[in-house]
Formats: sequence, structure tokens, C-alpha cells
Amino acid sequence: MKTACSQCPVSCGADRSRNAGACSVQGLRIAKYYLHPFEEPVISFSKGSGCIFFCGCPLRCRFCQNFEVSRAVRGKEITARELADIFRRLEDTGADNINLVNPTHYLADIAEAFSIYRPRIPVVYNTHGYEKPESLELAATFTDIWLPDLKFLSRERAARYTARADYPDYALPAIRYMAQKPATFSAEGKMLTGCIVRHLIMPMGVEDSVAAVRFVAELPRGVYFSLMSQYTPCGDIADFPELQRGVTAREYKKVLAAAEEAGLENVFLQQRSSSSRDFIPRWDY
Repeated sequence: MKTACSQCPVSCGADRSRNAGACSVQGLRIAKYYLHPFEEPVISFSKGSGCIFFCGCPLRCRFCQNFEVSRAVRGKEITARELADIFRRLEDTGADNINLVNPTHYLADIAEAFSIYRPRIPVVYNTHGYEKPESLELAATFTDIWLPDLKFLSRERAARYTARADYPDYALPAIRYMAQKPATFSAEGKMLTGCIVRHLIMPMGVEDSVAAVRFVAELPRGVYFSLMSQYTPCGDIADFPELQRGVTAREYKKVLAAAEEAGLENVFLQQRSSSSRDFIPRWDY
């Protein structure tokens, strides 16, 4: 779908063999691949998650901690065959899974790469959640574990902090779709299939975070929820004073209390000390 690209909800129609789309990229570009130790424990597990960080993004979040990558300032162009070779290389080095980070606008290339080589380890679809139903159907042909962000339920907040006011219109049904995947684990406790919904608590965003908790509570019981407190001031936030600080203990406790009240059982929690630039990858390209 490099010509007349319609892989994400923007459906910008760009010929990405020649020009950049709404995602800011043409071609297939990555910024890094390696064994990443800082995902949820059932994903990073023992040797690390084989993360591949794709460049560009249609959301254009103001606060993106991977700002250089999402704006395609960094990155190296590769082919689908080279991507398949990366799958094999990560598998050979002991990755517990192949983790496709921000893959949506490369779905056709990724599907082609999997047609060349399909690893014998789980594949994680690590997405911002801004997805079209037909794109999810293609992703489902190679995905074992869905790992979506649930960024906003509020259209107002989506409009303020991203380029896509319609983010919840697409993300909520997309996550309902992903949540149908049953969770299974190895005898050692590594996730083999399933869905983990992530939500990042943001400054001045408690009300929306509580709404996110309640939304997740209505999903099938086998869904896991990762409540993240790692917000770190990054990106293009000069005009957003509320984003120039971390999440307070009071904000975090209010959202945690909502999760407890909702009766959520399968929950991963972050310590507030995880809010640090030390956890942001160093980009290779």
C-alpha cells in the first residue's frame, strides 16, 4: 500500500514510494532493533523483547518520548526482505518475541516480510491504538499478542495533544477487537497470546484516566491492563505548561484507586520513578 496509502485512519492517499504520507515517511524506515528489557514482565520476560522501532506516526503527539523517531528525523530505509532478516536475527539472539513498535503505517511491508520469514516466537503488535478495522484484520494474520495504547477517551484532549481529534472514535472499537484474543502463557509465565491494554497517566488528566480504567473494566476478563506512570516531559510541549511536569503522587493514587474500585485483576503497575529519560532508547540510525 505504498501507493494511495490508506493503512491508518487518516487514509491520506500518498504514494509512499515517492512521497511522505501523513505519517511523515515514505518507504519503510526503522530507527532501532534490539532486545528490550523494559516492557511488561510477561513480554520482556527473560532475555528481552525483540523490539523493532518503526519511524513516523500519523498521530503526531506533542508529548512523544520518541519524538525524533515519530517525526522521522531519525531512521534508516530498509526493504521487506531486510525486515524479514531482522526477524530472524532477533530470534537467533534469543528474543522472547518479535515486538513491532508503531507498525500501523507499514502493514503491507510487514505482511510481506512475514511471508518471507515467520519466526517461531510470538509476534507483538505494539500500537498507538489508532487503527482501521480492515488494517486490524490484516495485522491479525501475523499477530499473537496485541499491545495497544489507550491514549485518550476525550476528543478534546486528543485534539489538544495530537493531530487526530478522532483518536477515540477509532481506538475504542479497535481495542474492543483486540481484546477478544484469549490470553495464554508458557509454563514459565511468558505470554504467548493475548491482549495488554496500556494507558499512560498524564498531568491534569485524571478524569480521562479514570474513564480509561472504566472502559477496560468492561472488556473481557482475560485482558491485561498496564497502568503507566512514566510520563516524562518530552517533545513539542513549549505551549503546554501542564505537560512540563511529571505525574504527581496524588494524580497517580486517584487513578490507582479507580482501578481497585473497578475490580481490575490483571494489572501491571509502574513505579513513579519510571518517569525518566533513562528509559528512552538510544537510537541507532
